[in-house]
Amino acid sequence: MHSGNSQLTIQTTSLVIGFMVWVILSSLMPFIQDDIALTPNQITWISSIPVILGSLLRIPFGFWTNRYGGRVMFAISFVFLLFPVYYISIADSFIDLLIGGLFVGIGGAIFSIGVTSLPKYYPSEKHGFINGIYGAGNIGTAITAFLAPVLANQLGWVTTVRLYLILLAAFALLNFFFGDRHEPRVVASLKEQVSQVYKSQKLWFICIFYFLTFGSFVAFTIYLPNFLVSHFQLAKVDAGLRTAGFITLATLMRPIGGWLGDRFNPFKLLMLVFAGLTVAGVLLSFTLSLFLYTVGCLTVAFCAGVGNGVIFKLVPLYFSKQAGIVNGIVAAMGGLGGFFPPLLLTIVFNLTGHYAIGFMALSEVALASFILVMWMYYEEKVQHAETNRGESEGNAEEGGSAGFHFPTYRLKRRIRGKF
Repeated sequence: MHSGNSQLTIQTTSLVIGFMVWVILSSLMPFIQDDIALTPNQITWISSIPVILGSLLRIPFGFWTNRYGGRVMFAISFVFLLFPVYYISIADSFIDLLIGGLFVGIGGAIFSIGVTSLPKYYPSEKHGFINGIYGAGNIGTAITAFLAPVLANQLGWVTTVRLYLILLAAFALLNFFFGDRHEPRVVASLKEQVSQVYKSQKLWFICIFYFLTFGSFVAFTIYLPNFLVSHFQLAKVDAGLRTAGFITLATLMRPIGGWLGDRFNPFKLLMLVFAGLTVAGVLLSFTLSLFLYTVGCLTVAFCAGVGNGVIFKLVPLYFSKQAGIVNGIVAAMGGLGGFFPPLLLTIVFNLTGHYAIGFMALSEVALASFILVMWMYYEEKVQHAETNRGESEGNAEEGGSAGFHFPTYRLKRRIRGKF
């Protein structure tokens, strides 16, 4: 078996390429609309459409990774991505861009591959940090946001898109020849795995949290380039650089969030994350200057990045035996969290002439998530007290429920004294 570190390197760089492709339309939109006449609503749909397939496919991708392994899934995904990327390069209408953008969503779906595959190579106390490092592959969106406009200025947007075909072919071959052919497999039906987890209240709470944190990251990534040009009249390359800065900060904070989740109480960390997003949403609602808007966006990037890392520490702790399908469900909800906000902001702007209500909605959802995390934290403390009481009475064996997935006592012993 290949070492875990080699697989971490291959799969993380593969995620970088997938995310580079995933946001190619939103990053190049200021250039594309110079050649193809598009309305503001059409631009929003084209920029958002990759998120749909990129979200929905995360569920089967997590399941298939458990069954077939990361090597097969990455290689096949990159081969399939060749077709929509080429189709976008020859597009000359709104419908062409919409169709190509939909299937480019595969680039976002591959996120589920690594978060399902990589934990198999490492002990549980490193899962948060390892998933955080892998999640730093989000930097691919920053690379495209920065590099694609620069290349399009020199070569044109069509040639820029076609350059991505070379990267996709190279990484399909890299995974095929150097991916782990002997990765441990989990053979269970999709129905069986879903039936084991879909009634879990904690699963849907985690989905809400990731809907907000990763959804904020994706939404701002696809929303900022065109918004900064149209609203603040920035140059296209300047808007790309600022978007890349947002993405870079969020990406760098993700492994730090995973590392913090390994060392400290993840519930308290998430309380801080959602408190920060609540404040940022209020600030963005009333921002009149570019400086204050920048402060609000960077606060979102910081909090979303940390939250993304912490949340994927919780998944293997709650659902160690169903990590593949749960990673897929949670990741899918996060992706969908990036699809709806740009559409909501466009609708709000068309109705009111400003974006305040849309950003206030971000603040309110963050506040609701803060309350849910606080409830989970105190529920955890109660369960921990009951476990200790059972152990003290000599009933430790009977005190553990076969259906209880979260090793409360292990987590608490490991983090005791940290908070």
